[in-house]
Amino acid sequence: MSFDALGTGALDYLPCRYGTSKLLFRGPRRTLTVPYVAFLGGTETYGKFIENPFPSLVEQHISMTCVNLGCVNAGIDVFSKDMQIAEMTNDAAVTVVQIMGAHNMSNRFYSVHPRRNDRFLQASSLLQAIYREVDFAEFNFNKHMLGRLLTLSPDRFQTVVDELREAWVGRMRGMLRGISGKTVLLWFADHGPEDDLAPDDERDPWYVTRAMIEQLRSEVTDVVEVVASDTALALGTEGMVFSQMETPAANNLMGPAAHQEAAEAVAAKLREIM
Repeated sequence: MSFDALGTGALDYLPCRYGTSKLLFRGPRRTLTVPYVAFLGGTETYGKFIENPFPSLVEQHISMTCVNLGCVNAGIDVFSKDMQIAEMTNDAAVTVVQIMGAHNMSNRFYSVHPRRNDRFLQASSLLQAIYREVDFAEFNFNKHMLGRLLTLSPDRFQTVVDELREAWVGRMRGMLRGISGKTVLLWFADHGPEDDLAPDDERDPWYVTRAMIEQLRSEVTDVVEVVASDTALALGTEGMVFSQMETPAANNLMGPAAHQEAAEAVAAKLREIM
Protein backbone atom coordinates (compact mmCIF):
# COMPACT_ATOMS: atom_id res chain seq x y z
CA MET A 1 0.00 0.00 0.00
CA SER A 2 1.35 3.43 -0.92
CA PHE A 3 1.69 6.21 1.63
CA ASP A 4 -1.28 8.11 0.16
CA ALA A 5 -3.53 5.09 -0.03
CA LEU A 6 -6.33 4.77 2.49
CA GLY A 7 -5.66 2.45 5.39
CA THR A 8 -7.64 1.65 8.52
CA GLY A 9 -8.50 4.89 10.25
CA ALA A 10 -7.18 7.06 7.39
CA LEU A 11 -8.96 10.17 6.15
CA ASP A 12 -10.80 10.23 2.83
CA TYR A 13 -9.63 13.38 1.04
CA LEU A 14 -12.20 13.02 -1.78
CA PRO A 15 -9.56 13.81 -4.45
CA CYS A 16 -10.82 15.81 -7.42
CA ARG A 17 -9.64 17.68 -10.50
CA TYR A 18 -10.46 21.07 -11.98
CA GLY A 19 -10.64 21.68 -15.70
CA THR A 20 -7.58 20.58 -17.67
CA SER A 21 -5.25 20.32 -14.68
CA LYS A 22 -3.51 16.96 -14.17
CA LEU A 23 -3.26 17.62 -10.45
CA LEU A 24 -5.43 15.93 -7.86
CA PHE A 25 -6.74 18.39 -5.28
CA ARG A 26 -8.52 17.86 -2.02
CA GLY A 27 -12.26 17.54 -2.36
CA PRO A 28 -15.10 17.85 -2.31
CA ARG A 29 -14.91 19.59 -5.69
CA ARG A 30 -16.15 23.17 -5.46
CA THR A 31 -18.25 25.05 -7.99
CA LEU A 32 -16.15 27.90 -9.33
CA THR A 33 -18.88 30.51 -9.27
CA VAL A 34 -17.49 33.95 -8.46
CA PRO A 35 -16.79 35.28 -5.94
CA TYR A 36 -14.47 32.73 -4.35
CA VAL A 37 -11.10 32.65 -2.59
CA ALA A 38 -8.35 30.38 -3.97
CA PHE A 39 -5.77 28.79 -1.69
CA LEU A 40 -2.40 27.65 -3.06
CA GLY A 41 0.10 25.83 -0.88
CA GLY A 42 1.67 22.65 0.31
CA THR A 43 0.86 19.98 2.87
CA GLU A 44 -0.62 22.41 5.40
CA THR A 45 -3.01 23.99 2.89
CA TYR A 46 -4.05 20.55 1.63
CA GLY A 47 -4.66 19.57 5.25
CA LYS A 48 -2.95 16.21 5.47
CA PHE A 49 -4.55 14.31 8.37
CA ILE A 50 -6.80 17.30 9.13
CA GLU A 51 -10.56 16.81 8.76
CA ASN A 52 -11.20 20.55 8.35
CA PRO A 53 -8.01 22.32 7.18
CA PHE A 54 -7.73 26.08 7.43
CA PRO A 55 -9.15 26.85 3.94
CA SER A 56 -12.43 25.15 4.84
CA LEU A 57 -12.47 26.90 8.23
CA VAL A 58 -11.92 30.27 6.53
CA GLU A 59 -14.99 29.56 4.41
CA GLN A 60 -17.05 29.17 7.58
CA HIS A 61 -15.72 32.49 8.88
CA ILE A 62 -16.31 34.60 5.77
CA SER A 63 -19.29 32.78 4.17
CA MET A 64 -17.62 32.71 0.76
CA THR A 65 -16.53 29.68 -1.25
CA CYS A 66 -12.90 28.77 -0.56
CA VAL A 67 -11.23 26.52 -3.11
CA ASN A 68 -8.43 24.36 -1.71
CA LEU A 69 -5.72 23.99 -4.35
CA GLY A 70 -3.08 22.76 -1.93
CA CYS A 71 -0.86 19.82 -2.87
CA VAL A 72 1.08 17.58 -0.49
CA ASN A 73 4.82 18.40 -0.53
CA ALA A 74 4.26 21.02 -3.22
CA GLY A 75 6.81 23.58 -4.28
CA ILE A 76 6.33 26.66 -6.43
CA ASP A 77 6.78 24.73 -9.69
CA VAL A 78 3.54 22.79 -9.43
CA PHE A 79 1.53 26.03 -9.41
CA SER A 80 3.58 28.23 -11.72
CA LYS A 81 3.43 25.69 -14.57
CA ASP A 82 -0.28 24.76 -14.44
CA MET A 83 -2.44 26.86 -16.78
CA GLN A 84 -5.68 25.76 -15.13
CA ILE A 85 -4.51 27.06 -11.77
CA ALA A 86 -3.56 30.36 -13.43
CA GLU A 87 -7.11 30.71 -14.77
CA MET A 88 -8.63 29.88 -11.39
CA THR A 89 -6.50 32.36 -9.48
CA ASN A 90 -7.22 35.13 -11.98
CA ASP A 91 -10.96 34.61 -11.46
CA ALA A 92 -10.64 34.54 -7.66
CA ALA A 93 -11.55 37.53 -5.51
CA VAL A 94 -8.38 36.85 -3.51
CA THR A 95 -5.65 34.21 -3.79
CA VAL A 96 -3.98 33.10 -0.57
CA VAL A 97 -0.50 31.69 -1.22
CA GLN A 98 1.09 29.65 1.55
CA ILE A 99 4.84 30.14 1.75
CA MET A 100 6.43 26.86 0.67
CA GLY A 101 10.01 25.69 1.08
CA ALA A 102 12.80 26.57 -1.33
CA HIS A 103 13.98 22.96 -1.73
CA ASN A 104 11.08 21.54 -3.76
CA MET A 105 11.64 23.32 -7.07
CA SER A 106 13.94 23.04 -10.04
CA ASN A 107 16.97 25.32 -10.03
CA ARG A 108 20.48 25.61 -11.48
CA PHE A 109 21.67 22.65 -9.38
CA TYR A 110 18.93 20.06 -9.76
CA SER A 111 15.52 19.39 -11.29
CA VAL A 112 12.38 18.06 -9.63
CA HIS A 113 9.27 16.25 -10.85
CA PRO A 114 6.89 18.82 -12.39
CA ARG A 115 3.88 17.68 -10.33
CA ARG A 116 5.40 15.88 -7.35
CA ASN A 117 7.92 18.55 -6.48
CA ASP A 118 9.47 16.63 -3.58
CA ARG A 119 10.81 14.05 -6.07
CA PHE A 120 14.41 14.52 -7.16
CA LEU A 121 15.02 13.90 -10.89
CA GLN A 122 18.63 14.74 -11.66
CA ALA A 123 21.59 16.88 -10.73
CA SER A 124 22.97 19.47 -13.12
CA SER A 125 26.54 19.29 -14.35
CA LEU A 126 27.29 22.24 -12.05
CA LEU A 127 26.18 20.39 -8.91
CA GLN A 128 28.03 17.26 -10.03
CA ALA A 129 31.17 19.35 -10.38
CA ILE A 130 30.77 20.73 -6.85
CA TYR A 131 30.13 17.27 -5.38
CA ARG A 132 32.25 14.98 -7.53
CA GLU A 133 32.21 12.20 -4.92
CA VAL A 134 28.39 11.84 -4.98
CA ASP A 135 26.40 9.33 -7.03
CA PHE A 136 23.17 11.25 -7.50
CA ALA A 137 21.42 8.22 -8.99
CA GLU A 138 20.81 6.91 -5.48
CA PHE A 139 18.42 9.74 -4.55
CA ASN A 140 14.67 9.79 -5.09
CA PHE A 141 13.72 12.69 -2.84
CA ASN A 142 15.10 16.23 -2.50
CA LYS A 143 15.36 16.13 1.28
CA HIS A 144 17.42 12.93 1.21
CA MET A 145 19.77 14.37 -1.39
CA LEU A 146 20.20 17.71 0.37
CA GLY A 147 20.79 16.03 3.72
CA ARG A 148 23.62 13.99 2.22
CA LEU A 149 25.24 17.05 0.62
CA LEU A 150 25.13 18.92 3.91
CA THR A 151 26.76 16.02 5.75
CA LEU A 152 29.57 15.78 3.20
CA SER A 153 30.48 19.47 3.19
CA PRO A 154 28.65 22.28 5.04
CA ASP A 155 30.85 24.84 3.26
CA ARG A 156 29.96 23.62 -0.22
CA PHE A 157 26.36 23.17 0.84
CA GLN A 158 26.00 26.87 1.59
CA THR A 159 26.46 27.49 -2.14
CA VAL A 160 23.47 25.23 -2.79
CA VAL A 161 21.34 27.02 -0.19
CA ASP A 162 22.22 30.42 -1.64
CA GLU A 163 21.08 29.24 -5.07
CA LEU A 164 17.81 27.85 -3.71
CA ARG A 165 17.02 31.10 -1.93
CA GLU A 166 17.74 33.26 -4.97
CA ALA A 167 15.72 30.97 -7.22
CA TRP A 168 12.83 30.92 -4.73
CA VAL A 169 12.50 34.71 -4.68
CA GLY A 170 12.58 34.89 -8.47
CA ARG A 171 10.09 32.06 -8.95
CA MET A 172 7.70 33.45 -6.33
CA ARG A 173 7.88 36.91 -7.83
CA GLY A 174 7.02 35.52 -11.26
CA MET A 175 4.10 33.47 -9.94
CA LEU A 176 2.65 36.35 -7.92
CA ARG A 177 2.91 38.75 -10.86
CA GLY A 178 0.91 36.26 -12.91
CA ILE A 179 -2.09 36.57 -10.57
CA SER A 180 -4.26 39.50 -11.64
CA GLY A 181 -6.35 39.81 -8.49
CA LYS A 182 -5.57 40.48 -4.85
CA THR A 183 -3.07 38.20 -3.17
CA VAL A 184 -2.22 37.33 0.43
CA LEU A 185 1.10 35.68 1.25
CA LEU A 186 0.74 33.34 4.23
CA TRP A 187 3.44 32.15 6.61
CA PHE A 188 2.01 29.18 8.56
CA ALA A 189 4.49 27.26 10.68
CA ASP A 190 5.45 26.30 14.23
CA HIS A 191 8.03 29.11 14.29
CA GLY A 192 8.35 32.61 12.91
CA PRO A 193 10.45 33.60 9.88
CA GLU A 194 14.05 34.39 10.76
CA ASP A 195 17.08 35.75 8.92
CA ASP A 196 19.92 33.96 10.68
CA LEU A 197 19.23 30.39 9.53
CA ALA A 198 21.96 27.77 9.76
CA PRO A 199 22.44 25.53 6.71
CA ASP A 200 21.20 22.55 8.73
CA ASP A 201 17.97 24.28 9.79
CA GLU A 202 15.38 21.91 8.31
CA ARG A 203 12.23 23.45 9.73
CA ASP A 204 9.46 23.99 7.18
CA PRO A 205 9.38 26.02 5.03
CA TRP A 206 12.97 24.99 4.28
CA TYR A 207 15.57 27.77 3.84
CA VAL A 208 13.03 30.64 3.64
CA THR A 209 14.13 33.74 5.57
CA ARG A 210 12.30 36.89 6.59
CA ALA A 211 14.45 38.89 4.17
CA MET A 212 13.19 36.71 1.30
CA ILE A 213 9.58 37.36 2.30
CA GLU A 214 10.19 41.10 2.57
CA GLN A 215 11.41 41.13 -1.03
CA LEU A 216 7.92 40.01 -2.08
CA ARG A 217 5.84 42.56 -0.16
CA SER A 218 5.52 44.84 -3.18
CA GLU A 219 4.10 41.91 -5.20
CA VAL A 220 1.19 41.10 -2.85
CA THR A 221 -1.76 42.86 -1.27
CA ASP A 222 -0.64 41.82 2.20
CA VAL A 223 1.33 39.29 4.24
CA VAL A 224 -0.08 37.26 7.14
CA GLU A 225 2.18 35.52 9.65
CA VAL A 226 0.66 32.68 11.66
CA VAL A 227 2.88 30.97 14.20
CA ALA A 228 1.10 28.14 15.95
CA SER A 229 0.74 28.84 19.67
CA ASP A 230 2.39 26.72 22.34
CA THR A 231 -1.08 25.58 23.38
CA ALA A 232 -1.90 24.35 19.87
CA LEU A 233 1.46 22.62 19.46
CA ALA A 234 1.17 20.93 22.87
CA LEU A 235 -1.89 19.06 21.63
CA GLY A 236 0.29 17.10 19.22
CA THR A 237 -1.79 14.85 16.96
CA GLU A 238 -4.98 15.22 19.00
CA GLY A 239 -7.90 15.56 16.60
CA MET A 240 -5.91 14.43 13.56
CA VAL A 241 -7.12 11.48 11.47
CA PHE A 242 -4.53 8.97 10.31
CA SER A 243 -3.76 5.28 10.15
CA GLN A 244 -1.13 3.57 12.25
CA MET A 245 1.15 3.50 9.23
CA GLU A 246 0.91 7.30 8.96
CA THR A 247 1.81 8.06 12.60
CA PRO A 248 5.42 9.20 11.97
CA ALA A 249 4.29 11.65 9.27
CA ALA A 250 1.42 12.95 11.43
CA ASN A 251 3.83 13.67 14.29
CA ASN A 252 5.66 16.17 12.07
CA LEU A 253 2.58 18.25 11.22
CA MET A 254 0.51 20.84 13.06
CA GLY A 255 -2.91 19.79 14.30
CA PRO A 256 -6.48 21.13 14.10
CA ALA A 257 -5.93 23.77 16.78
CA ALA A 258 -3.14 25.37 14.73
CA HIS A 259 -5.36 25.29 11.63
CA GLN A 260 -8.06 27.10 13.59
CA GLU A 261 -5.56 29.81 14.51
CA ALA A 262 -4.52 30.16 10.87
CA ALA A 263 -8.12 30.35 9.73
CA GLU A 264 -8.96 33.14 12.15
CA ALA A 265 -5.95 35.21 11.07
CA VAL A 266 -6.56 34.69 7.34
CA ALA A 267 -10.29 35.36 7.64
CA ALA A 268 -9.62 38.63 9.46
CA LYS A 269 -7.26 39.75 6.71
CA LEU A 270 -9.70 38.78 3.95
CA ARG A 271 -12.48 40.80 5.57
CA GLU A 272 -10.11 43.77 5.70
CA ILE A 273 -9.05 43.71 2.05
CA MET A 274 -12.30 42.66 0.37
